[in-house]
Amino acid sequence: METSSGASSVAGAPAAQSPAEETLLSLSGIRKEFPGVIALDDVHFNLRRGEVHAICGENGAGKSTLMKIISGVYQPTAGTIRYKNEEVRYASPRESEAAGIAIIHQELNLVPHLTVAENIFLSREPRRGPMVDRRKLKAGAKACLDRLGVDIDPDAQVLRLSVAQRQMVEIAKALSLNAEVIIMDEPTSSLTEQEANLLFRVIRELRAKGVGIVYISHRLDEMAQIVDRVTILRDGRFVSSHDFAAITVNDIVARMVGRSLDEKFPERVSVPTNEPILRVKGLTRAGVFSDITFDLMRGEILGFAGLMGAGRTEVARSIFGAEPAEAGTIEFNGRELTIRSPQDAIAEGISYLSEDRKSQGLAIKMSVAANLLLANMGAVANRFGIIDRRQHKDRAAHYVDLLGIKTPSLDQTVSRLSGGNQQKIIIGKWLFRNSHLLFFDEPTRGIDVGAKYAIYKIMDELASRGIGVVLISSELPEILGMTDRVAVFHAGRIAKILDTRATNQEEIMFYASGQDAQHKGMQQ
Repeated sequence: METSSGASSVAGAPAAQSPAEETLLSLSGIRKEFPGVIALDDVHFNLRRGEVHAICGENGAGKSTLMKIISGVYQPTAGTIRYKNEEVRYASPRESEAAGIAIIHQELNLVPHLTVAENIFLSREPRRGPMVDRRKLKAGAKACLDRLGVDIDPDAQVLRLSVAQRQMVEIAKALSLNAEVIIMDEPTSSLTEQEANLLFRVIRELRAKGVGIVYISHRLDEMAQIVDRVTILRDGRFVSSHDFAAITVNDIVARMVGRSLDEKFPERVSVPTNEPILRVKGLTRAGVFSDITFDLMRGEILGFAGLMGAGRTEVARSIFGAEPAEAGTIEFNGRELTIRSPQDAIAEGISYLSEDRKSQGLAIKMSVAANLLLANMGAVANRFGIIDRRQHKDRAAHYVDLLGIKTPSLDQTVSRLSGGNQQKIIIGKWLFRNSHLLFFDEPTRGIDVGAKYAIYKIMDELASRGIGVVLISSELPEILGMTDRVAVFHAGRIAKILDTRATNQEEIMFYASGQDAQHKGMQQ
């Protein structure tokens, strides 16, 4: 690590600062180049002690790249970083952590086969002589988890936890560092509303103790609860900084995308017909879901809504063959199917876009072209099984153009693309496989408003072509804005199927929380 002393200076700020306005971290003129891509160009940012400072921008705007530079994952091509009045440049995340800067990555950074406690104190385990002090390890982990207000066993293996629980372990890990700067990259993307409120409580406590928090989220509406200031990036460049109370969400969005975005959802082109493309009757998997019955009409977008653990994803994965049902029937395009594996479903034209796109939807270290054609490589191979490289490139280029995938080349590694473009690649992969039914499981999680709009238009276009579309989402505005009907799940059952045009968030939550069942029980 390189350091040099000097007085902190922020353009436009007064020479003297009160303790509450003390600048903890400042960046100026930050530039980052990758082969063929300028990810950041002349970016400025400063974080005060005891504030929550949001960084907003579309996917690809440079938010995560900037955070990785602060934490030592990347080295800037140019620019200056000052931390607590000293110029710094960290060679690794371990160096930044030792200095008091912790980052909670959007891609969870845990070791699945270790316990919760082992993950929280990884490489910092309390010792008694040469041995790890297991008692102190567990007690320290429990104290961090208790601070968050979550009931997670410190001895539990991380691989057995839900995505939301793993996110809370990541946050507990950051708390264990007693950091002065905590960077949170999409911390609520996998959390329920109740869990998010617990996180906000912890953030307020940290702010009151003088911790500076950098907050990155696409959920702009939630920021009003905790954010003090906001910095907006667009296309890797600084746009502006504001007190959060002095700017509206619509203004933030307009600055992010460089245009007014009056409509969150596109005008629907698809029109439901009376012809069912999918008929599910009595689908049951013991202890998971029971007696699931619904129809999906051609031209319709059907929503699956419900609280976490209600069975929405499990039903989709069952129809896809990942977790086959034990009873019930699936009729697709007028023919009853027996689906025992994802291979069976794919062969029939049924596809599932997982909510965890990085581990279950993409070969993240492979190229754009390879990922687009991964599900149907035989279509670009000769009779000897050898890939026709020209045809491979032409087919991949077709889907890049069709879906508006932003990439410097077909050879670009998928991990370097934004979340919205990664999601489009998964859609392209299944379209190339000639899928006729797609389950979209939380398709816009961690994606900015501009990319969301593009995904919505693709879904609508697919439905208009007669392809079956099921949208699984925890965001009720998304369900109301993009579906024709919504199946509301509760405790492994469909509590109600509602006409989207005739319902609202309150009615959906009424059925999702089981109040209908409670009401019926009281009547009986």
